[in-house]
Amino acid sequence: MKNLYGLIGFPLSHSFSKKYFSEKFEKEGIKDAVYELFPLENVADIEELINEKPELRGLNVTIPHKQTVMPFLDQIDPFAQRIGAVNVIKIVGNQKIGSNSDFFGFSESLKNFVPTQNLKALILGTGGASKAVKVALEELNIPFLFVSRQADSQKNILAYQDLDKSLMTDYQLVINTTPLGMYPNVDQMPDLRIKYFTEKHFVMDLVYNPSETLLMKTAQKQGAKAINGLEMLHLQAEKAWEIWNKS
Repeated sequence: MKNLYGLIGFPLSHSFSKKYFSEKFEKEGIKDAVYELFPLENVADIEELINEKPELRGLNVTIPHKQTVMPFLDQIDPFAQRIGAVNVIKIVGNQKIGSNSDFFGFSESLKNFVPTQNLKALILGTGGASKAVKVALEELNIPFLFVSRQADSQKNILAYQDLDKSLMTDYQLVINTTPLGMYPNVDQMPDLRIKYFTEKHFVMDLVYNPSETLLMKTAQKQGAKAINGLEMLHLQAEKAWEIWNKS
């Protein structure tokens, strides 16, 4: 019986994981592993999934379950606990152990993209992915502000309309952690004042499909540099494989 790995989330039509891992197994001659998609609308169904599939060794977790899966786990590593989100589950016997590889993927991709000293960042969105970004920026000593559709002064969250010229001049790294612009809704983007982007700005859009989002195109027209989330995904996928196979 082959070792089974997979992805839980809902919906999973946009997922790159199955193609990535299937190609990895083929390329690296890994004959005893297979990767499948498990669209779970209700995260509580993870229990049934694991009971039905005794060959399951590891799961990736995507939207909308990165936070809601946590109460169903037996252990959560300290880093994932600090982030407050899990995107990798290692299954050992009947133990489900939660980790977070988004942190690693984002940190490494960011360091490859831009020198991180003397930067300040705007994190667009407050969902599961934003939590890994927050901890990564803390570790890299990059000051940041959260931006969402509605301001929340108690949580230090700004609204998009609060981003005036002064703030945009000061915060030159913009990280989109929302799904806005993801296929099939390619004509969407966060509600930023694009006119304030300059050649000193760096945009990191965690969306990877399409490879060039509307946010990226619009920022580049203003002279900003922009990358998508594909490298981050590759890095976090490799980290997940490492976590699953660590003895």
